[in-house]
Amino acid sequence: MSGHSKWATIKHKKGAADARRGAIFTKYIKEITVAARIGGGDVDSNPRLRTAVTAAKAENMPADNIKRAIQKGTGELPGATYEEAMFEGYGPGGVAIILELATDNRNRTVSEIRHVFSKNGGNLGEHGCVAWMFSKKGYIVIPKENVDEDALLTLATDAGAEDMRDDGSHWEVITPPEVFHQVADKLKGAGINPVSAEVAMVPQSNIKLTGKAAQQMVRLMEELEDHEDVQHVHANFEIEEAELHALAKAG
Repeated sequence: MSGHSKWATIKHKKGAADARRGAIFTKYIKEITVAARIGGGDVDSNPRLRTAVTAAKAENMPADNIKRAIQKGTGELPGATYEEAMFEGYGPGGVAIILELATDNRNRTVSEIRHVFSKNGGNLGEHGCVAWMFSKKGYIVIPKENVDEDALLTLATDAGAEDMRDDGSHWEVITPPEVFHQVADKLKGAGINPVSAEVAMVPQSNIKLTGKAAQQMVRLMEELEDHEDVQHVHANFEIEEAELHALAKAG
């Protein structure tokens, strides 16, 4: 896999996650609210809430915003009721895409997401059309310059990780979902800081994109992530490092 980049690292390299902080806060507020509604407001006993709060803090979300989102989820404060949904579809080159959403108007969201797909060379599919290509895993991405390979492998394996992959300039640590926090905490405790750490839908294999398809795919992913109801986007594509640099220069 060396020399390739997938979306978690593409976002980092292109700077796609650097802007739109207000939109990022909105997504975390929704995720925290839903997580608190489903599993309760105790961060220590609710792994999903803990993941959302940790991610929100990493984006410097104020503690008061986090507290209010939890209270809206538990019913202590009034707030919108969000329905969770999972959409599936295809991007340029036949790339499989899974979206996790939280919406207060499903019909509006379906219409808007279908439009985003169609204008960027993709199409929204039926439930179950691509989910079989993915497995739910803990997914931690670490720049190679931040860590020694052997040290990382030992730490991750001892903490319960099941695999470590070479993604060119980054390492990808794969874990069972139930030990994700255990592994992430172990790495952070050793001073190893990831550029991405989440429980994600990890594809069994990836499709290599080049040229126009690569451009369309990156644009599609960015527009999907910009949508206020989209919480997470998972896809099975990869782009060569050289191609990615060209895309970044092209804006």
